[in-house]
Amino acid sequence: MRLPAIASTPVCLSSPTSSAGQSFLMWGTYRKFPLISDSSILSGQRPIPRLDPLHPPFVQKRTVSLETPVVHYHNHQRALIMQRKEHYRFHQVWRKPFYGTSSEREEYRKDIRNHLKKQMEDKCVALKLQFTNRAKESEYLCEMDRLDLSKEKEQKILHREAMTAYRDENKRLMEQGWKDRALTRSQEVLKERELLRLNPINWSGTLK
Repeated sequence: MRLPAIASTPVCLSSPTSSAGQSFLMWGTYRKFPLISDSSILSGQRPIPRLDPLHPPFVQKRTVSLETPVVHYHNHQRALIMQRKEHYRFHQVWRKPFYGTSSEREEYRKDIRNHLKKQMEDKCVALKLQFTNRAKESEYLCEMDRLDLSKEKEQKILHREAMTAYRDENKRLMEQGWKDRALTRSQEVLKERELLRLNPINWSGTLK
C-alpha cells in the first residue's frame, strides 16, 4: 500500500537589509520531504520540524517582512505528511487480518491470542492479589477484634475489683460507724447512771 509522494520544496529566505540599504535573497538548500511509503513510515524516521513564519532559519532578527509563502507551504506540506502517516498507521492496523498474506493473518491471530492470554493472566494475578489482600484484612480484623475483646475483659476485671474494694470499704466504714455509735450510747448511759447515783432526783425520798 503506497501513497503518492510529496515533491521537495525549495526554501527561499530573505536576509536583513545591508548598510547600503540594498536587500538580497538568500536561497537555502532544498529541503527534501520524505516519501510516504511503507519503508519510510515504518522505519521511524525523524519528524520534520515546523518553521516559524516570522522567524525562518538562517535569519537572526525577527521581523514581519520575513513571512513568506515558502515557510507556510513548508508547514502545510509537513501537516499533510503527518496526516498521511497517521492515515497509513491507522489502516495498517486492520489491513493485515483482512488483506494480508496467510502468514500475516496467522501472526495477527497469534498476537490476539497472546494478548488474550496476557489479559487472563493479569486478571488471575489481580484476583489472587485481591484474595490475598482480603485474607490479610480478615486476619487483621480478627486480631483487632481479639485484642478489643481481651482489653474489654481486662477492663471488666479491673472495674469489678474496683467496685469490690469500694463495697468493702463502705461496709467497713458503716460497721465502724455502728460500733462508734453503740460505744457512744453505752458511755452516755453509764454517765447518766453515775450522775443519778451521785445526785439522785428524789434524794429526800418525798416522791413516791
